[in-house]
Amino acid sequence: MNRKGKILIVDDEPINLDFFDVMLSKLGFVVERAQDGEEALERVRQGKPDLVILDNIMPKMSGWDVTRAIKQSPEFADLAGTPIIMFSALDDVKDKIEGFELGIEDYITKPFNFSEVLARIKAILRSRELSHQVIERERRIAVIESLNSSLVYFTQHLREPVLDIVRAAKTLDPTDSAAVQAFVELVRTETEATLASLDGLEEEITELQGKGDEIKEREITLDALEAKYQKHFEQYHKSLQDGGVRG
Repeated sequence: MNRKGKILIVDDEPINLDFFDVMLSKLGFVVERAQDGEEALERVRQGKPDLVILDNIMPKMSGWDVTRAIKQSPEFADLAGTPIIMFSALDDVKDKIEGFELGIEDYITKPFNFSEVLARIKAILRSRELSHQVIERERRIAVIESLNSSLVYFTQHLREPVLDIVRAAKTLDPTDSAAVQAFVELVRTETEATLASLDGLEEEITELQGKGDEIKEREITLDALEAKYQKHFEQYHKSLQDGGVRG
């Protein structure tokens, strides 16, 4: 996947939004922002982020309410797999359990260390993309199986017409003009049907090959995936060395 990860930051504190916007943008992520739960749901609906970083205590809707809507509401059924990291000033085990039961991927207690947050972002995005790659490869396997099934079906149904022609040829009396004419008609009919089947098979093979090529282009090796997210860490550590990151 060539495009950079898109991250939605949801917090009612502008200073936190500004901080994450600046930090994550510098590291190559595409950042979107929301200041309350209702705006967050709209951003999720329209922007389809790869990850949501969500404060729990917010006006209008809590982080739990937003999570419940994304993970359980039929309106967001196609987005229910969007990973969520929830922030909270509360370090209560029951709160964390409730968050995980709602479907969040990770839970970070404030105050936080940005290096830790970045590590968790990297792990979640890498895991999400690995899942996508598994799905893509399953689709490619399905394409191959479909092609194999088509070939088997064609060969099985081609055999019988050929055998009919062979059997007819063995008993054909060359002096019987009517029989010869019937044999010619049989050969013509079966040949036309076979050619039509070949045309259909060729179209199906071309279509399946196109689908397979599209899926293969979307696949990424494990090494490339690791390099992609390792780059964010390298940029972050370089910023630390250059004095560009504080805290």
